[in-house]
Amino acid sequence: MIVRPADLRALATVTHALIAACGLVFLLGPASGLDPGYGTGDALMVAGTEYFRRWGVVPAELFSGSGRALLTPLTALFVHGSWLHLLGNMLFLHVFGTMTEERMGRARFLGFYVTTGCLALAAYAGANASSTQTLVGASGAVSAVLGAFLCLFPRVRVTSLLPFLFFVPLRFPAWIVLLFWFALQWVAAQRAGSGPGVAYLAHLVGFSLGFCYAWVRFRRTTRVRRPATATEGDSQP
Repeated sequence: MIVRPADLRALATVTHALIAACGLVFLLGPASGLDPGYGTGDALMVAGTEYFRRWGVVPAELFSGSGRALLTPLTALFVHGSWLHLLGNMLFLHVFGTMTEERMGRARFLGFYVTTGCLALAAYAGANASSTQTLVGASGAVSAVLGAFLCLFPRVRVTSLLPFLFFVPLRFPAWIVLLFWFALQWVAAQRAGSGPGVAYLAHLVGFSLGFCYAWVRFRRTTRVRRPATATEGDSQP
């Protein structure tokens, strides 16, 4: 599913800087296959494994007390395992991060993105504390952006391309698209279990954190102040 809001507002500096940073890290890493320094074949696989273990979250190591391991929830946010993994996350960040950053402000949005992303990764690691599987990617942080967008702009109309409807572009309110996405993550999490694969739990935690933060910090305060700020509703078509 590809989604695009009807109104992408002014240039979002932080959103695009995050996309650029993730893209650059990926291009310079072994997963892109573009750097000959990592070798080919088996050598590339070994280099990739070492690279992900160095910069990604290994749950069994995160809670060992190692200073280096404690930094991995941050570094893992900028590391992706494949082109599809990178492009999927960055597409959603571009589409939903633009308006979210505009509402939050640049500095607050950056802090929100990093904090929720790290917490989502840590939550997954805590639920799988004995696992030695490496966890990388910005999915938890991007999921938090989706949750915040749902809270802040529930009625913004989103264009969706649905595979089971032959990719016919249809427009839905954001709350339908994002709750449908959340439901898919929930179902997938129940089926995935605790084995290796996509960290759906990190998606669910990130989404929930993003929604709750936006509700407490923006929606609730906006409602309290609404009589004194009658012009604030223009960001929700």
